[in-house]
This record gives sequence, structure tokens and C-alpha cells, in this order.
Amino acid sequence: MSARAPSLFVSHGSPMMPFEPSRVREFLRALGVEYRPRAILCVSAHWETGDPMLGGASWPPTIHDFYNFPPMLYEQRYPAAGDPALAAQALALLNGAGFMAAMDGERGFDHGAWVPLMLMYPEADIPVVQLSVQPMRDAGHHLRLGRALRGLRDEGVLILASGGATHNLADLRQSSEGEPPVAYAGDFDDWLCAAVTTGDEAALVAYLEAAPEARRNHPTPEHYLPLPVALGAAYDPNGRVLHRSFGFGTLSMSAFAWD
Repeated sequence: MSARAPSLFVSHGSPMMPFEPSRVREFLRALGVEYRPRAILCVSAHWETGDPMLGGASWPPTIHDFYNFPPMLYEQRYPAAGDPALAAQALALLNGAGFMAAMDGERGFDHGAWVPLMLMYPEADIPVVQLSVQPMRDAGHHLRLGRALRGLRDEGVLILASGGATHNLADLRQSSEGEPPVAYAGDFDDWLCAAVTTGDEAALVAYLEAAPEARRNHPTPEHYLPLPVALGAAYDPNGRVLHRSFGFGTLSMSAFAWD
């Protein structure tokens, strides 16, 4: 049996992150050196579906799901293999847990997946399967998704939840790295880090009521929802803060790990 792989949440930031110097870019590069899993199950904020979907393609294409970025970004490819057998295994686990899950045999890697993966595993030599989020369902639904998939970690499968610790794109502003964040975003990030490290599962599920200015930090839920999947896949709910930094005043790049 492979060594148990961790459950991680990372904030994937802009599609430009792999190409611009920042603390989070260097953090993600180091994270990929620290962990070398057999395969990766990536829960991306940029695949939204009504029911859980798994990517089952053998060679998923790279999706450029953004606009008004430099032309070179649309030339980027992340050529990692898929893992149809892992996708089928995850599908069986989800359906066995009562989810109406299905598989998409053609969908590729969106930038929620390939942006952090390009930094963590630039050689694209680890198979990747994507899992969608369901923005019409609550955080408790996503926690249960993670619980259903927890056992994959014991087979060397890294759970990589990719979203954003905060994600108010309408309120971005020019700022320098290291500059204090906007107060409401900083307060939410402080709350989030405290809730993760104390293993406050109830608060993290009820974040809309429990966290300061939750709806201002997450006007839509899709960038938060990967986090409860990673939490659900934990054997110990007390997580660790791996990284903290801010971009554009309001975007927290916090990252967490669970054992």
C-alpha cells in the first residue's frame, strides 16, 4: 500500500501566477517537492455542476477558461495524464455514499487545476483526475464528498482542493505584496486560519453565518467549496496553515493541510 497522501487546500489565484514572481508562487513550487503522490484528485472551483462529476479522460486537454489575459497564456498546456481507473474508483465511492455522481470522459483541466499543478509538478508526470463543485449545494454537502473519498489517501492519492480563501473580484485594487489587506478580507482570513487550526468543522461548514463578512469575501460560493471537501477528507480535523499572503488587497492566498 502507498503511503498516505495529505489533503490540501490551496488558493490558485490568477492564471498569471506561474509567470509572475510572488511568495505564493515559490510556496507552491516547494509544496510539490515536499509531496510526491501516486496520483492527484483535484477539486477545482472552476468546474461547476449540479451533481458531482469526475473527469475520466485518459489525456485531458488544457482549458483556457478566462479572457483578457496576455496571448501567451492561451498557448499554455498542462499535459498530465488522466487516470480513468482512479476516476471510476472515486465514482463508485461517491455513488456508494449516496451521491448522484457521474463521469465526463472528455473534459480537460481548467485553470483552477493547471495553475497550481504547473507550479507544483511542472513535469506533469503525476496522473490527475478532476472533481467538480456544486454551487447550488451547501458546504455540508462538500464535506460529505470529502469523507466519501478519504480512503483514497491511503492509496497515495493527494486530495488537492483548489479555490480561494477569499474571492471578491469586484473589489480588487492595486497593492504591493506585503501590503496589509483590506480589513474585511483580512478579518475573514484570520477567522478562516483559526477555524482550520482548531478543527472547527461546524463553523467551517456554517461559514456564511459564522465568519465575518462571509458574503462580501465570497459573493458566490464556488471558490470556498473546495475547502470543505479537503476538510472532509481529513482523518484529523485540526489542520495546519501552510501559507499566508495577499494579492490585490482582497485576495487571500492562504493554503492548508490536513492529516
